Amino acid sequence: MVTVLRPLSTSELLDRTFHLYRNNFVVFAGIAALPQLVVLALQLAFSGLIFAGALSSVGGALAAGVGVSLIIGIASYIAVETSHAATVMAVSHLHLDRPTSIGLAYASAKSSIGRVIGISFVIALACGVGFLFLVVPGVYLALTWSLAIPVTVLEGGSLGTTTRSGLLTKGSKGRIFVIYLLILVLAWIVSALLQLVFVGSLKIIATNDVSTRSAILYALQSAAGFISTCLVGPLATIAGTLIYYDQRVRKEGFDLQLMMATIEGGGQGAQIAATTQP
Repeated sequence: MVTVLRPLSTSELLDRTFHLYRNNFVVFAGIAALPQLVVLALQLAFSGLIFAGALSSVGGALAAGVGVSLIIGIASYIAVETSHAATVMAVSHLHLDRPTSIGLAYASAKSSIGRVIGISFVIALACGVGFLFLVVPGVYLALTWSLAIPVTVLEGGSLGTTTRSGLLTKGSKGRIFVIYLLILVLAWIVSALLQLVFVGSLKIIATNDVSTRSAILYALQSAAGFISTCLVGPLATIAGTLIYYDQRVRKEGFDLQLMMATIEGGGQGAQIAATTQP
């Protein structure tokens, strides 16, 4: 059975986003958690070095801090983009009434992970330049290319996906902005609350040793970041993937394409229609 697709309002898109997330929480949280475990392990290892006093000298601490921060930053970026690719596949499966799992989502997305990492870097760089000079150009570029990741994962391609995203988002940037803004505010609130709870617990630790307190503080911040990423990290990607399908329904009659493909070719035809440009 294939989902009956139709154009969705902003409130319906948000409702569908939270419905998918709530009903498949383990899948989405698991997809986000797997690559983030590597990042958390690196962060806890750095915390252990601080605790052991291996970074007691000022020069050694500065050099190690810069090096480790760079490694953790790169690992975190790769982890986030990897989970984005797998989340897009999971949402696509669920939205089109096909079974999915953590393993299936990653298996389906593995061929696109490298492209997602590359295109995300280019987009982040371009948007960063836009924000650096004026905020408005940065926001405009971010909205124009907001569907590039679903396009990359579901349709293939590399830098050309930005052009495809621009075509799909044309005339709908306002509601896309509203959807992403609400989700980002929610993510910020959850992250801030977790940081407050975890870091606040440092007050009950009875030690005045600077290295020990620094190590524990860094470990608590890392744990809070890991949990918040797993809890709310998937929401923006879920919303973006649903917006991608909604824009295809509005602009390309994707619902009719999918219906005809299903009638003519069954599940295989529906799969081809779901991952092909018109």
